[in-house]
Amino acid sequence: MAPHDGVNRLLGERADGVVDAHVHLWDTAAVRVSWFRDGLGLPARVGPDDLARAVATSPVPVRAAVAVQAADTEGEARWLARQAASHAPLPGPVVLQYDARPDDPHAWAGMAQALIDDGVPVAGLRLAVPGGAADLSDVAGLDALCEGLAASGRVLETLVRPDQLPAVAALAGRHPVLDLVVCHLGLGTGDPDAAWRDALAAVAARPRAHAKLSGLHTTAPDDAGRTAAAARAAVDLLGPGRLLFGSDWPMSARVAPYAQIVERTAAALPPLDDAAATAVWSGTATRLYGVRGHRRRST
Repeated sequence: MAPHDGVNRLLGERADGVVDAHVHLWDTAAVRVSWFRDGLGLPARVGPDDLARAVATSPVPVRAAVAVQAADTEGEARWLARQAASHAPLPGPVVLQYDARPDDPHAWAGMAQALIDDGVPVAGLRLAVPGGAADLSDVAGLDALCEGLAASGRVLETLVRPDQLPAVAALAGRHPVLDLVVCHLGLGTGDPDAAWRDALAAVAARPRAHAKLSGLHTTAPDDAGRTAAAARAAVDLLGPGRLLFGSDWPMSARVAPYAQIVERTAAALPPLDDAAATAVWSGTATRLYGVRGHRRRST
């Protein structure tokens, strides 16, 4: 598959390269990863060196990556932060999972509070609740989390299913100065139907809501049409300035090698001018996550 024109322009004109806004690292021998088990088709360890080898195959240079915590323990969070500190920019900024601590009124960041209090650089927290209530009513401390993130200049990520997107939109409405990023377009490998589009439109109506073009691809023979429909809807609703490329590596490696994920994402996008392509492939991630000179506060 030939790279999309937007990737060609970026390759030819942007010396600072792509920022991959969604990668994972783990080491099951060093720290427990609760969901990991044999038979998932994933390696027991994926470290910075593995990431560097993967991104080296990209048709465009990858200059930085945002590492999203794979599970939700403090030990794993500290392991990930150490990897980022010693191997930046691959990975670079770190997004930790939100695991509530309802018995501690000072822990607005839940599990991650201890790291933030210790001065560990944390670019944002991810609310991963695709199995929870549609209205997010079962998430303890949600508004306090948003207030803490906004006050400290950090990002809220959400990993949700399509019928939870209206609740994400409502959350963004209650916290209008919070930068919010929906992982995998709030769709993942699902069907970009009218219900999903309407729900994403509700999110897009909030000016500081963003979404990642990540976690979309499958091995289905007709997958190109589905991902193109999803990408077109995202561009139409959010605009390229509020979209970010994310590979979802190494989860995506079960579908296709890293280079193909980049190419397939590029092929799914509608034609983009230089400014729009730069926003999707690096600019928005640079602005939100503090890549190369845009430091986040670590209060």
